[in-house]
Amino acid sequence: MAITVVLFIVVLASLLFHWLTPWWITPLASNWGRMDQTLWITFLVTGIFFTIISLVLVWTIWRYRHRTGHKAAYEPDNPRLERWLIGITTVGIVGLLAPGLVVYADYVRPPSEAMVLEVVGEQWQWRFRFEGPDGRLGGTDTRFVTPENPFGLDPADARGLDDILVSGNEVHVPLNRPIHVFARSRDVLHDFYVPPFRARMNIVPGQVSSFWFTPTVAGRYESMCAQLCGVGHPNMRGTVIVEPEPSFRAWLGRQGTFTAALAAAAAAKAQGPAVGDPLVDRGRALAGAKGCTACHSIDGHTIVGPTWKGLFGKMESMDDGTAAKVDEAYLRDFIRNPTARSVKGYPPVMPKVELTDPELDALIAYIKALAPQ
Repeated sequence: MAITVVLFIVVLASLLFHWLTPWWITPLASNWGRMDQTLWITFLVTGIFFTIISLVLVWTIWRYRHRTGHKAAYEPDNPRLERWLIGITTVGIVGLLAPGLVVYADYVRPPSEAMVLEVVGEQWQWRFRFEGPDGRLGGTDTRFVTPENPFGLDPADARGLDDILVSGNEVHVPLNRPIHVFARSRDVLHDFYVPPFRARMNIVPGQVSSFWFTPTVAGRYESMCAQLCGVGHPNMRGTVIVEPEPSFRAWLGRQGTFTAALAAAAAAKAQGPAVGDPLVDRGRALAGAKGCTACHSIDGHTIVGPTWKGLFGKMESMDDGTAAKVDEAYLRDFIRNPTARSVKGYPPVMPKVELTDPELDALIAYIKALAPQ
C-alpha cells in the first residue's frame, strides 16, 4: 500500500510545483503570442492525462491489492474499454498537434513586406547579412568561402555586391517591422534562438531554413545556439538589439558591403605580407573565419582553451609533466596536430583545422601580435 501513497504524493507535488514554481517563460517581445498559447495547450493536455492516468493507477493498485480469499478474474480483452481508450487518446493527440500545425504554417509564411535577414552559423559564432539597396541577396556557394569571404558570396553575382555584411555576434533589427530570417550553417547543426521572440529554427548543413517574427519591444536580447554543436556550444551566443527604424538605419549605414570587403582583400593582397600589418589582419580574419576565437579569447579570460593574450613567449605546462615555450615552432606543431600534446588544465578537444602554409603564417602572426612586445 505504500506505493499508492507515494504515487499520490508525486501527482500532488507535480501539480503544486507547476502552479507555484517561480520558473516561468521570459516576457514576450514579438508577435508570437500564439507560440505561448500552444505551449500552454500542451501543458494542459499532458497535465490532464498525467493526472488521470496516475490517479487511475493509484486506484487500481489499491482496489486490486492482494487480499486473502480473493482470486483475480481472467479477462483477455474488453472491446468497450479499448474503444474508449482509443477515442480519448485520439482527442488528446489532435488537441496537441492541431494548434501547433496551424501556428507553424503561419510561422514559415512571412508577409510580403518583411525585411530579409540572413543568419550564418559556424562553430562557434554568428554572422549576419542584409539586402542592399537593390533589395536582393546575392548567391552563395561553399566554393567561394575564404577567410576574406566567410559568407561564401559569389563575386560574379552582381546582386550580392551591395549586400551588407555583419561579421560580429551582434545584430540590430528595426522595431515593429516583420523580419524574414534565412538561416544556414557552414559546418554542423545549429539553431538560432532568441527566447523573448519565441522564434527559433534548426539550421541543417546544406539546407536553408526560414521563419519570421516581428519584434515588438525595444531592447537588447541574447541570442544563442539551441542545438549541441560541439565543445564551444555554450559560448555560441550573440546579441540582438531592437531599436526604432531611424536608429536601425543609422547603424546599418555604418556596416560594410561585400564590395568594400572585396576591395579591402585586394588591397591587402597587393601590399603583400612584407608590410606586417596586413598579415596580422589576415590572421585576425582567419581566427574569426575558422572559429578559433570561440574557444580562445583575446582579452585574457579563459573560455575552452588558453587565451591568446600574452600566449606567445610564455611557458606552458603539459599534462605529461613537461614544459614547453610557446614559440613559432610550438604553435605550428600544435595547430597542425592539436591532439599530440595536451596543455595542463585544458581538455584535449581542439579539432584539427586544415590551413595552408600562408594561412598558418598569418594566424601565428596574429597570436604574436597579442603578446607584449
